[in-house]
Amino acid sequence: MKLLVLGGTHHVGRAVVEAALERGDEVSTLNRGLSRAPAPGVRALVADRTDPESVRQALGEGEWDAVIDTWAWAPRVVRESARLLTGRAGHYGYVSSRGVHRWPWPPGADEHAPLVDGDPASTDDADYAAAKRGGELAVAEAFAGRALLARAGMILGPYEDVGRIPWWLRRLEKGGRVLAPAPADTPLQYLDVRDLAAWMLSAAERGLGGAFTVTGPPGAITLGDLLTTMLQVTGFDTELVWADPDLLIRHGLPLGMEFGLRLPDGGVPSGMHDADVGAALAEGLAVRPLRETLADTWAWLQAEGDPVPRADAPSPDTWLDAAAEQRLLDQLSHS
Repeated sequence: MKLLVLGGTHHVGRAVVEAALERGDEVSTLNRGLSRAPAPGVRALVADRTDPESVRQALGEGEWDAVIDTWAWAPRVVRESARLLTGRAGHYGYVSSRGVHRWPWPPGADEHAPLVDGDPASTDDADYAAAKRGGELAVAEAFAGRALLARAGMILGPYEDVGRIPWWLRRLEKGGRVLAPAPADTPLQYLDVRDLAAWMLSAAERGLGGAFTVTGPPGAITLGDLLTTMLQVTGFDTELVWADPDLLIRHGLPLGMEFGLRLPDGGVPSGMHDADVGAALAEGLAVRPLRETLADTWAWLQAEGDPVPRADAPSPDTWLDAAAEQRLLDQLSHS
């Protein structure tokens, strides 16, 4: 395909570009050109997405078989880009989020769960859920049946700049005893960023449109699987000390928030890790083994160092205060 990636340097965008190049697609990217040099073979278009005239000039007279858009902020930016590309692209894939569903999420929800309100003309990016829903509406307005809305769950794997797996890997790297939020058999649902990228490219090639919940199958792994596999692929000499979440909260340690297992008030959310992904699986979504995701993420961290965190990512201090952790570890060792 002739592909345009709006973004293309961070996390999902970078994975899309690499997967497209591996497929043999002709790839153009459009971004501000400030963070990473374009990959070899990529045609780099430079523009500020918030400036429609800048985007218009960068696009020139170009035409593409497909567009993939990773924008996560004000939906008006998505609307302007989608309108500029109407008639010049055959397919528009938008990286959305399960966050567009109205809270609280029902257990076992699929694409038909209630949605938040969104405004495609909004310039507000403070409400992530509303911004993503507004972006969806903007894309659907411009491309109708040629729009794919990929409502992603928790995205892990190389290039992650939210701070989940990189944070845990660095924490376990220190060795010794570390706290983990019990129970170890808590189910987790996630998707490797490269599997999301491959599926969106395949969908674009096939002209697949509509909204899809895109994450791994429910019940496939647990939190214990995740953390013990990290230790196995890295060889760290670290002991996991599983602590009751109520005990963690009382000590100011809301571990589990990083995986959506806890709310800031210590409550347990519903529907976070049991989404129905039957529709995406039926359309060819393939999920690689957990071990591969974690080993490749660790290899990337070793090669490139810690990524610059996203501006909207929470501080790691939100999840763990080292002094408070040590106090609780000491208490548990004497109990």
